[in-house]
Amino acid sequence: MERANKRTAIVLAGGKGTRLRPYTITIPKPLAPIGDKPIVELMIERLVRAGFERVVLAVNHMGDLIRAYFGDGSRWGVEIAYSLEEEPLGTVGPLRIIDGLPENFLVVNADVLTDLKFMSLLEGHAVSGAVFTVSAIRREQRIEYGVLTVEDGALVGFREKPVFEHMVSMGVYAASRRIVDYIPPAGPFGFDQLMLALLAAGEKVAVHHHHGLWLDIGRPDDYEIANEMIAGDKDRFL
Repeated sequence: MERANKRTAIVLAGGKGTRLRPYTITIPKPLAPIGDKPIVELMIERLVRAGFERVVLAVNHMGDLIRAYFGDGSRWGVEIAYSLEEEPLGTVGPLRIIDGLPENFLVVNADVLTDLKFMSLLEGHAVSGAVFTVSAIRREQRIEYGVLTVEDGALVGFREKPVFEHMVSMGVYAASRRIVDYIPPAGPFGFDQLMLALLAAGEKVAVHHHHGLWLDIGRPDDYEIANEMIAGDKDRFL
């Protein structure tokens, strides 16, 4: 089967994991273990179970170690390819150097722990008419202060430690191949820059609201929580 016809997921695994130190001093963040397996291995296993046939690991920092661990993917029953960034390219920039992208594909951060149904996200995107679909989850943010509303130097409103709700990106996306047209030919290009470019162009960007579990394993506290979650209910994330 040609690459362009395979159900494909791009896993962004090029970060240095500076926020996750000291766990990432000697190994790249995607190889940091959650339970008894590296973070990115858990992601690959989920993708395989969901029906993806090809996984492209976009690597940079210590990419040779990641490649040595996963090889061609035969141990997991999936084709694994690699896209090596010679410089950091951000969250979206790596897509411009990946050959054989299918018409629609998944893009996911390596350090995400979630029970989101990946294939349902991709299939929904394919029939939506959107150029890009963002998976999102609702989060609350408490302000630990009394918040003043001021007009012309006078107090007109007051809220004590208010809670605000936001829809936040989960770091899991479905994309159409033509988003590559919006990526500059050189330099880093992030998710935020792509969203602004698509909005400015009047492109349709869909939002998939997830009501399940999600954790961005970005800080040591999150890493400890992830290990607790895997220990408590590993099958939910496979």
